[in-house]
Amino acid sequence: MNSGTPPAIPALRDIFIALRPSQWTKNAVVLAAFFFAFWDPRQGLTLIDGPTRALPAALLFCLISSAVYLLNDVRDLRADQTHPRKRHRPIAAGRIAPAFAIGLAALLLIVGLAASWVLSPPFAGVVAVYLAIQLLYSFGLKRVALLDVFVIATGFVLRAIAGAIVLTVDISPWLLLCTFLLALFLALCKRRHEKLLVEESGAASRPSLEQYDARLLDLLIAITAGATIVSYAIYTMNESTVEKFGTAYLGFTIPFVIFGVFRYLDLAYRHERGERPELVLLSDLPLLADLALYGATLILIFLCKG
Repeated sequence: MNSGTPPAIPALRDIFIALRPSQWTKNAVVLAAFFFAFWDPRQGLTLIDGPTRALPAALLFCLISSAVYLLNDVRDLRADQTHPRKRHRPIAAGRIAPAFAIGLAALLLIVGLAASWVLSPPFAGVVAVYLAIQLLYSFGLKRVALLDVFVIATGFVLRAIAGAIVLTVDISPWLLLCTFLLALFLALCKRRHEKLLVEESGAASRPSLEQYDARLLDLLIAITAGATIVSYAIYTMNESTVEKFGTAYLGFTIPFVIFGVFRYLDLAYRHERGERPELVLLSDLPLLADLALYGATLILIFLCKG
């Protein structure tokens, strides 16, 4: 921990790190609606819709989420300073002053909300709801066990809904359920790793971690893993999905989802890499290959339908 006075103007590198760019990958969920709606002839989307409407929506979620991260780091400053990993964050380490972080967060929020309204007022409404929930999470809800992971999962569902709204397309309730369950699964794996890390290091922990039991987390992870796979299988074979895409072959993508869940469980339990899913998903070659094969299989099915 750095006990010196933070610089008035932090280094650009520290500012960039404080924005947590590795977390921006979560906002790719905003693009899910475009990917699936593009292959539905009833939606009338073109390849232009993605770059001009869906991508700006995802970027705006990056701005909003980074602002929340800054406020969260200021709020948890003292707790982060005793955490074995979080103490190295720029704000906790004293490289960015809390006042500067709050000012930057306010600027990002103003720009993000204003641009969201310009892009689409209904989209801005979803962004506002997302922001409100994230602020409630940062300033209180994350200290309540179980409720904290439900809030995280809800954030992913709101991202998916926002992507559909900005494109004015429909999104399957089953797809939203899959998004919710997968996010819940990842959040529970993260909590399990944090729980074990705190027990091993003896460092102070957030109140919600003290309310969790490691065996309960194992059970909840197993339940959500199975529910994620089953809900996705139902989605691919649902009558409305078959009618929507004009193909009954989406079930061929189920093995890739099963492998992805199993691989992540292996990483979380055997390799103890469950704390930072955003980095695992970007660095694990088997998961990256599985994701690539899943996408390629989907595209092949859509191209060859009928």
